[in-house]
Amino acid sequence: MTTSDAPGPVGTPDAIAGRPLRRVVIVDDHELLRAGTRRILEDADGFSVVGEAEDGEAAIAVVNRLLPDVVLMDIRLPSMNGLEAARRIVADHPGITVLILSAYDDEDYVRAALAAGVSGFLLKTTPSAELIQAISSACGGTTVLDRSVSARLLGGAPAAPDHTSTLTAREREVVRLAARGLANKAIGQRLGISPRTVEGHLNHVFEKLGTTSRTELVHFALTSGLLVNDDTAPEDALP
Repeated sequence: MTTSDAPGPVGTPDAIAGRPLRRVVIVDDHELLRAGTRRILEDADGFSVVGEAEDGEAAIAVVNRLLPDVVLMDIRLPSMNGLEAARRIVADHPGITVLILSAYDDEDYVRAALAAGVSGFLLKTTPSAELIQAISSACGGTTVLDRSVSARLLGGAPAAPDHTSTLTAREREVVRLAARGLANKAIGQRLGISPRTVEGHLNHVFEKLGTTSRTELVHFALTSGLLVNDDTAPEDALP
């Protein structure tokens, strides 16, 4: 079962504020959780919940019809789990920001979600303000991880394989900071270089590693061990 409003173009203008709204689809098999998340988003500036779905197959159908800007996806869903639904949505609509919003912080779930190409993994216990900040950051191209999820992944990351040796010391620094959720400007300020130089380093890293996005880069950093013993301050991570 799904509920949704009429379809509209991505970034539908807000007639009152004169600025684009981020159109959101919420996917969860619990009606109360959908209602609560809807309330959080609609109480915040810049979001409009245009659709809901309670299972993976229905989520794909709603997203195909409405083409939202953001999809908030639970993992444990009837008919098709959220990871598979997210993978298909990301593959079919690379311009849509897909975030996992789950009650479970299992490492296998997180790694599978990042491998599927989602833009972040958040827990349902995330405070409202942090949820809004995380969604906004993800829409801006940053991969967001709940702090507790990030800490668990970093604690269990394997040792770095040999192919990480292709990265220079500066490129490793940029990867570590990008994986922590910092934008190019913040990375530049941290390292004393310009945002354009940061972008150049990231482009070189993408070419060397065969990655095409920050999401893939975060997944690589976590699975390769690049973040093991990283001294980046935890408070720099988003959310």
